[in-house]
Amino acid sequence: TAGSFSAPAVAQEEPQTIEGIVAIVNDQPLSYSDVRERASLLLLTLGAQQPTQQQIQQVTSQALDELIDEKLQLQEASEYEVEVSDEDINRSISDMARQSGLERDGLINVLLSAGVNPSSLEEQMRAEIAWRRIMGGLYGSRIRISRNQIDEAFEQQKASLTQVQYNLDELFLYAPSEEEKTQARRGAATIIEQLEAGAPFSLAAQRLSSAPTAASGGDMGWVSLDDIDPLVAEVVEGMETTGVSAPITVPNGIYLINYKGKRDPDEVETRVDLVRLAVADGSEDALREAASSASSCEEAVDAASGNANLDAAEITDVRIEDLGAEGQNMINEVDVGQPTQVFAASGTLAVMYVCDRRQSGAALPTRDEMEDRLFARELSMISERSLRNLRRDATIIQRGS
Repeated sequence: TAGSFSAPAVAQEEPQTIEGIVAIVNDQPLSYSDVRERASLLLLTLGAQQPTQQQIQQVTSQALDELIDEKLQLQEASEYEVEVSDEDINRSISDMARQSGLERDGLINVLLSAGVNPSSLEEQMRAEIAWRRIMGGLYGSRIRISRNQIDEAFEQQKASLTQVQYNLDELFLYAPSEEEKTQARRGAATIIEQLEAGAPFSLAAQRLSSAPTAASGGDMGWVSLDDIDPLVAEVVEGMETTGVSAPITVPNGIYLINYKGKRDPDEVETRVDLVRLAVADGSEDALREAASSASSCEEAVDAASGNANLDAAEITDVRIEDLGAEGQNMINEVDVGQPTQVFAASGTLAVMYVCDRRQSGAALPTRDEMEDRLFARELSMISERSLRNLRRDATIIQRGS
């Protein structure tokens, strides 16, 4: 709690204590009060009831790093004239409260009763929203996820489903240098203590992790060992019971893995229901006109029922793997309810509507979901890199406490 922190003794002869400065970020100060408030917020998030002095020191160090990054993000927001309204912040806090089963006012009351100034959470939200808008504005329109990238991701996903899969959460502490790794290991040990005391892993990951999965509480879903860092995979393979791993050191930081179980490989099989719409006279124009006016399987069947030149054949429960390479490519390129490209069939021309697509075993994402996933990962990597560059180029002076 906030009472666990003590400000440095400064200017004792003054009737009121003058708050000291712990760091200066590009000429803008961060006070001990700022750090205490953020550390209190982190401890509350982790569910720490009576933190030890060592835990307080580690969380305080984490709080300072967070505040330095946020200061850099807000400076960048000022540079790009990005504004975040009070309504934006309140909406984000309401969303956070909902995840905890509270209303916004209820969350604010929890903070106040724990001695945490809500302004620390508000400033964190302001920096997060501003940075997200900057990154989206600068790079969102530049990121292009190609059809080949989606196809490759699908193949990797399908391949992983044929291997033993592990249900994992991750918490990653970015620490590229040896000095930072030493500090990150101490921080990881503190986090483990809080987790053992009952703190939810998802909240710890959401607040502390540098991985792209932080927004979803560290949830990696079901993955194979080939999908994760080899050093992490080695530890995961050796875990026999559910729980949190010891800190795992990789070249650029420290991982904590929450192991939730494993399952044997699935025999993945994709099956589809189709409608083949063909023209009797072989007219491509007539076929394209019909396909452009029918935006579902039902509409394609209806169009054929009223047109002697059209024929709609329903084909159900087909293994897509039995369609051959060309057929698979055509089917995979379209969403449910949409027609394929025109193709030659039995001496005439046709298109194939996809009515339903399903997988046996574990479900694969849709193409749109896969594209969104790849886009989010790419933007997250750009965001992390941009923030590291800002920190590298900044003038940051930290003062001893």
